[in-house]
Amino acid sequence: MDLHCFLNLFFDHIYKFMKNLFFAVCFIFNFLTVFSQNSNDDEYVVFLKDKNNSPYSISNPSEFLTTKSIERRQRYSIGFDISDLPVNPSYIEQIKSMGGNVKYASKWLNGVVIIGGDNLNAINSLPFVKEIRRIRDSRVYDKNPGLNNKFLVLDNNNSTYRTIHEKSSMGYDYGASYNQIAMLSGEALHNSGFRGEGMTIAVLDAGFLHVDTMAIFDSLRVNNQILGTKDFVLPGANVYGQDMSPHGMMVLSVMGGILPGKLIGTAPKANYWLLHSEDYYAEYVGEEYNWVAAAEFADSVGVDIINSSLSYTTFDDTMQNHTYSQMDGNTTIITKGADMAAKKGILVVCSAGNYGNTLWKYIGAPADGDSVFTIGAVEPDSVYASFSSTGPSFDKRIKPNVVAQGYGAVTAGLNGGISYQSGTSFSSPIIAGMCACLWQSKINHNNMEIIQAIESSANQFSNPDSLLGYGIPNFMHASNLLGGINPIIKNQNDINVFPNPFTDNLTVTFSLKTIKVNQIQILDVTGANVFNLKNYILVDNILYIKDISQLPKGLYILKIISPDKTFTKKIVKA
Repeated sequence: MDLHCFLNLFFDHIYKFMKNLFFAVCFIFNFLTVFSQNSNDDEYVVFLKDKNNSPYSISNPSEFLTTKSIERRQRYSIGFDISDLPVNPSYIEQIKSMGGNVKYASKWLNGVVIIGGDNLNAINSLPFVKEIRRIRDSRVYDKNPGLNNKFLVLDNNNSTYRTIHEKSSMGYDYGASYNQIAMLSGEALHNSGFRGEGMTIAVLDAGFLHVDTMAIFDSLRVNNQILGTKDFVLPGANVYGQDMSPHGMMVLSVMGGILPGKLIGTAPKANYWLLHSEDYYAEYVGEEYNWVAAAEFADSVGVDIINSSLSYTTFDDTMQNHTYSQMDGNTTIITKGADMAAKKGILVVCSAGNYGNTLWKYIGAPADGDSVFTIGAVEPDSVYASFSSTGPSFDKRIKPNVVAQGYGAVTAGLNGGISYQSGTSFSSPIIAGMCACLWQSKINHNNMEIIQAIESSANQFSNPDSLLGYGIPNFMHASNLLGGINPIIKNQNDINVFPNPFTDNLTVTFSLKTIKVNQIQILDVTGANVFNLKNYILVDNILYIKDISQLPKGLYILKIISPDKTFTKKIVKA
């Protein structure tokens, strides 16, 4: 080899070495840069040891629960306990002072979710911190929604289902949505006047694209039936925005939508809270914590029903994956949260999942909850839909509980009309809306009694299986099991109380011509009688209640007992 060739080969090797070194350095630099950037987006839950020295007290729940929430507890004799107390605000402030970027706090879990891991050691050194757990690793981030089977949203546009089931009833022109309601005898409840009035449903989902502008939701907006929104994925974000999923919009439409001749929702007169808990662009266990925080919020504002068209089994980070053995009703964070919501008196309705024709095949979390009303899917002809997740739960309980149409379900479409979608994502809200109508007619029955009646009304109640559970329910039959339909009586208030809120005295007038008072009680939120019965005067059918300024501020129930009737009225001490 001559010198010229040697030098050429030498410099060629040097060039290749330097080139490879350059790319290696660039790769390492980019990796470290990405890691550094993404690690700041990791999420952690800081579990706390206690709620000591809290400024809140379970004897005064009006400080952290709305009147409607307290009324639900009173109606069903549900007490208040330490789980109702918010996380100690002093603890939150100390975590912030250590550099913690607080996303939200969870009172049911007694934890604080923070973004970024730069100050974990300092936070962990705080005396009230029990444990820190990473719940989102931003390095493992799948930006391809739809690769998992959490949502099975298929725009079928199948003309077979577009025309064959159109039918009008005497109450609503249901159009193509008639079948998914008539299958449950839901139109009979509607025609009896029960369409969800006075009931509140929280929708926990992946975003509500264009709900603020679409015509199908005009009725909800005009009548102020959307009570509010809240984002637990991106706090402060617009849940209607372009970066949000249309999934929640479609879910809401099968409950609250009105597009005469095309689609009528199962609870078109109910009120709604729209809560964004699901990150559509990734799958990580932190979404379960978002769900629990959203459910806590739903409880605090007094919702009656939660619809959750979400199911969790596997994640982008496979180390976080659930196993079937964890579908036992007691293990996953989201299932614990769902059962806690049910304990607070909320009827939790959840999709079974869309894993029926996958290797997993079983229900996901929180559908395994023992107090969760889990909904599977059937086709329009009532045959099992093959994608619908099967039961039983790992501990051999009947799951799903019941089923509804989930194949070719009629929902709102992004074009402003209707679309035909498939998934337990839609059978769940179809049932949730009907639950609102049934519960409206039987408000004195608690959530578990409503579930039991619906199960008992289903077509295979006596022979449940792992595909359909107890089967397809009949909501009119469920109503009969609870005592039958009672006519709606308007203007049932037989007393007027003023001023309300009050400070020192109350005046009560009666609509009846004559009234005799046997007993008066003022009850606090725990049901304890806090009023001195001697301090009242009845003159010309007007009752004067004096000298009650000593009562602490808060919510009370005024109870007046006469020989023929007991009157109750919510009152507030200013």
